[in-house]
Amino acid sequence: MTKLTFNAAGLSLALCLGASTVFAQAINGSDLTLSGDITQNGFGPNFFGAGNNTFDGRACIGPACDGSEPFEQGPLRLKWSEPDILFEDSSSTSGISSNDWRLVINDSSTTKFAVQDIDGGTFPFTIEGGVPSNTLVLETSGKIGMGTINPLTQLHIVDGDSPTLRLQQDGSEALPQQTWDVGGNETTFYVRDVNNSNQMPLKILPGADTNSFVIADNGKIGLGTTLPEELLHIRSNAINTDAFALFDANGAGSDAAFRLRQNGVTPTTWEFRNQQDSGRLNVGIAGGNTPLKIDNAANNNLMRLGRNGKPGEVNITGTLVVNNTQLNVPDYVFADDYALRPLSEVQTFIDANSHLPDVPSAADIAAKGVDMTEMQMILLKKVEELTLYTLEQDAVIATLKEKAAQSDAQAAVIAALAERLAELESTR
Repeated sequence: MTKLTFNAAGLSLALCLGASTVFAQAINGSDLTLSGDITQNGFGPNFFGAGNNTFDGRACIGPACDGSEPFEQGPLRLKWSEPDILFEDSSSTSGISSNDWRLVINDSSTTKFAVQDIDGGTFPFTIEGGVPSNTLVLETSGKIGMGTINPLTQLHIVDGDSPTLRLQQDGSEALPQQTWDVGGNETTFYVRDVNNSNQMPLKILPGADTNSFVIADNGKIGLGTTLPEELLHIRSNAINTDAFALFDANGAGSDAAFRLRQNGVTPTTWEFRNQQDSGRLNVGIAGGNTPLKIDNAANNNLMRLGRNGKPGEVNITGTLVVNNTQLNVPDYVFADDYALRPLSEVQTFIDANSHLPDVPSAADIAAKGVDMTEMQMILLKKVEELTLYTLEQDAVIATLKEKAAQSDAQAAVIAALAERLAELESTR
């Protein structure tokens, strides 16, 4: 083993041959120790072929080094207009990676520290000059802090105003561009659609209750419950607080509505609609008939199903109107010009049809059903006609009684006259 040791303090090697500059000096040895000052006259590459080299001290490397460097910030200083470090992998064995890398310091337009993948032609890691302290912190626990030196979760982002995470699809894969922001501040946690006028389709306000919005593993949604029993389950745990679902159509010309659709087919798509122009609730087939309408000025308890312990009772407190016309109670039967059928004619009709005049037959009801409102009015009409028949018969009976009384009086007179006549004849 060859050992070359230079111990002379202030040793100067003037590496020049006559007037010519020596461009390379080769010092070979597996155990080489250099101490003191080494000065090279001229410019050129130097090659040290020793197996292990140890430099005990500080060094400045680069054409800009002038010996005035203070070295208070580390043992190695790179000083040049482009103080980059190149990592050149000379591997030539098949299957072994040989990518070259470079630590890049600044460029013509940007102050930065970057890692360049030379073979890939990319800069996967860049730090621009002037970034704030703790912009990126990797804690010993593996937690990452951005804006904080003490990350409390796996990723902890701290900022003075609305810390935000941006998800941007830039169109490089022939897909449409789209950008979403996920952020939060003192007023709300939000998801923002940057491409569409910064609309915020999702907001959560500070102080929202636990379990305000829950999506269960079966796809059911709970509002106020972790165990939704239906596709949408709303639960309120607050005392004296009702559980409401509010459908609020706030735009001009818009109705508040919801639909119940069965498998997307007709005719079972029902619609509940609060009309903005009338304030009325319509219940009917979507885009079709509306069999039920409730006016916004309807009285309280206008219609009740079951009342005061009577589950089979239907109570209507208002006026019943049929076919947009208030019911015509058949009091016209009592008018002087009402033509009451003679009972003989009624008898003839019954004999021919087996039901009362104006009353639907059993066959009619079996074929068309029964209109209870209409039937009630028909029965009332028949009761009123029966009353007239009864009154008429009562008048006839009274007349007959009067005539009978008159006949009795006449018979008494005749009897008295006959008796008197008999007395007269007996005295002759």
